[in-house]
Amino acid sequence: MTVTLALVATLAATPGNLEDAPPAFVEAGADVGIDFVHYNGMTGQLYTAEVVGAGVALFDVDNDGDLDVYLGQGRSFDGDESRTPVFPPPAAEPTDRLFRNGLAETGELRFTDVTAEFGLLEPGYNIGVATADYDRDGWVDLYLTNLGSNRLLRNLGGRGFEDATEAAGVDDRRFSVPAVFFDYDADGWLDLYVGNYHRFHRANRKRCFLTSGQPDYCGPLSQPAQADRLLRNLGDGTFVDATVSSGLGADTVAPATALGAAADDFNGDGLVDLYVANDQMANHLWLNQGDGTFIEDAVFAGAAFDRDGRPQASMGVAVGDFDGNGSPDLFLSHLVREHNTLYLNDGDGLFDDRSREAGLIDASWPMTGFGAASLDVDGDGVLDLYVVNGAVRRIEAQVEAGDPHPLRMENQLFRGLGGGRFETVPAERRERPVHLEVSRGLAVGDLDNDGDPDLLISNNGGPARVLLNQRRPGRNWLGLRLVEAGGADGRGLIDVYGARARLAGEGGWRRVRTDGSYVSARDPRLLFALPAAAEPAGEAVNRTIEIRWPNGTTQTETLETGRYHTVRRDAPP
Repeated sequence: MTVTLALVATLAATPGNLEDAPPAFVEAGADVGIDFVHYNGMTGQLYTAEVVGAGVALFDVDNDGDLDVYLGQGRSFDGDESRTPVFPPPAAEPTDRLFRNGLAETGELRFTDVTAEFGLLEPGYNIGVATADYDRDGWVDLYLTNLGSNRLLRNLGGRGFEDATEAAGVDDRRFSVPAVFFDYDADGWLDLYVGNYHRFHRANRKRCFLTSGQPDYCGPLSQPAQADRLLRNLGDGTFVDATVSSGLGADTVAPATALGAAADDFNGDGLVDLYVANDQMANHLWLNQGDGTFIEDAVFAGAAFDRDGRPQASMGVAVGDFDGNGSPDLFLSHLVREHNTLYLNDGDGLFDDRSREAGLIDASWPMTGFGAASLDVDGDGVLDLYVVNGAVRRIEAQVEAGDPHPLRMENQLFRGLGGGRFETVPAERRERPVHLEVSRGLAVGDLDNDGDPDLLISNNGGPARVLLNQRRPGRNWLGLRLVEAGGADGRGLIDVYGARARLAGEGGWRRVRTDGSYVSARDPRLLFALPAAAEPAGEAVNRTIEIRWPNGTTQTETLETGRYHTVRRDAPP
């Protein structure tokens, strides 16, 4: 079924929230020009790596004010090229692809493939994508985690990219999955965390089986876990390995199977910390000590295991203030028969597993979740959760039915009810059409700049999906881009990761971030929904916004509703 833009317009004309007949989202990828199909290189050998990727990113590559799309691609495995692929590759040489958004230029949401124009014919087997202006020149760069050498791609003024991996010293040839840019030493330059999974080589794989005796994918503990890496930005275009000196490489902390990661100030001390979701191993909470070092505190903080003290197969991470107490909470997606987990933060960095009280266990029990994101879908001021699902062990019913990729599941939307509680949104009110796919990456961003969050989803061995939000809030919203000066002449703008904002006098702090989810990078802009009853119909009004910058300074701005504003930090870093 193809969703046309005419259908999108028809649904958009019907106001309402998630309880009304129209779905929250309409899938319109092909209609807006996203014709990408992921190729995982599978040939029936059941390599674990073939079902892990690939990454997606929403970012403004050319600084024109709208979001462009980056989609990671796979390829055939080295030494496996002579085998017949289960799915034919979409091209003779499959590559990652970049799609430019034409909204700012034409007023129409329409994407154009500019991969070749930007020199992005990436030959690697992509797993994940991270975005940041690492060199502070005013242009967003890309870091790609690959099966093999990772890549740092420097943005050349919105006209192309150059490979800066070797010059910057940021390669990692292991099985890297998450990557996070964050300024852990508060020097104004974004540092880089790279999370690694387990040792992989097609020749050393183990053989695993379903209960029926048919071959199956092996779990993460079938191979030794690989150590993560922390790279400190020196401010001259290069990085130095700080894994050991920072404590992330401490002998007391064993390597783990990293899949998801997010940076935030989890204990409220003004220092940015790092949370890492590990697959079937204890998760890590790295607390920043303010002297260039971290201590690992997940067990004591209550965020290493589930409430029964068991490690889970953690994949995606969503960070948000789900209970309204002003502190960042954690949501993690997990394996089938484990349930997704909600850790609520008491404000001092101590977490409590409230998954059952939140209403998340029953719906997530039969699912394997990957990408996860916090967003306000329906504009009620309360954070919701969207989770993309896809199995990692072959589903016997789909195997018996002859499905060549028997890992397919539905995605899920959980509507926030306030106080850290959620309800599952039925499929017919979640999106149209409903797909059964092997979803992995999930990025949130306002693709059409209309004031509500849209979604970009990567599907392993399948088409990318663009879900357009149908809330259409009119003037009842306010958007922010929080920046500071950059570039050689000081006229460039750099997103200030870690800056927070909220509507004055209310809760609901939002943090500038692109990390979290799974192998994906989201829109750094902040969206605030305003109560419909508080705004005159169809009219813009002014609302006061409170801003907290990472250096501790505060700022108050009175801004017009119904549009995006760029606010510059009025004090030095």
